[in-house]
Amino acid sequence: MPINLPQKFPTVFIFNMQQAVKYLTAKDAIFNHIIDKYGLPIIPKRPQGFETLVLLILEQQVSIDSAKATFLKLKAKEINFQPESLVAFSDEEYRNIGVSRQKTSYIKALSSSIINNEIDIENLSTKSAMQVREELIKIKGIGNWTIDVYLMFSLQAPDVIPLGDIAVINTIKELLNIHDKQEMETYASKWSPYRSVATYLLWHYYLNKRNRKVVY
Repeated sequence: MPINLPQKFPTVFIFNMQQAVKYLTAKDAIFNHIIDKYGLPIIPKRPQGFETLVLLILEQQVSIDSAKATFLKLKAKEINFQPESLVAFSDEEYRNIGVSRQKTSYIKALSSSIINNEIDIENLSTKSAMQVREELIKIKGIGNWTIDVYLMFSLQAPDVIPLGDIAVINTIKELLNIHDKQEMETYASKWSPYRSVATYLLWHYYLNKRNRKVVY
């Protein structure tokens, strides 16, 4: 089941789900266990660009549903959802729709970096995962978790595992009895070059076991 992506994506970002699953199930029995129990996951996709990065900032350390509700309030307040508009909002306006002071500063930092041509978000799809990380990490409030999810959801990068994600960490602890983050990283290296698909499977297990449905 190939993932259909725009032609501008570099070849490194294009992967075949069937091939990835075959590789992972041969490498590690936990993936057979997950698939036998819950089937295959849906690959999350989000558009590239400013809006997705704002949503990811809002999702930091809160539930996806809660962040989405706040994001929709922000979009309702400003239909012209552009960096120039969001940087002009007062802190009080952000607070009134449920955005914390810290996340307000992050959204404004992202907006300012685009306005000042410090980053070209539209061009990220032409770069390697490492180059994307190097570009985004410079922006206040955008750390490795946000970058990992953007790489996976928006750029369809095949070999990312977000070890700052609580669901991934807890599932690895549960299924593999590994509790040290460095050990997790070392162990997960054997899932390369398909660590993104491994992550989708871990999320799939975590959510289904808890009877949770998430629309990414």
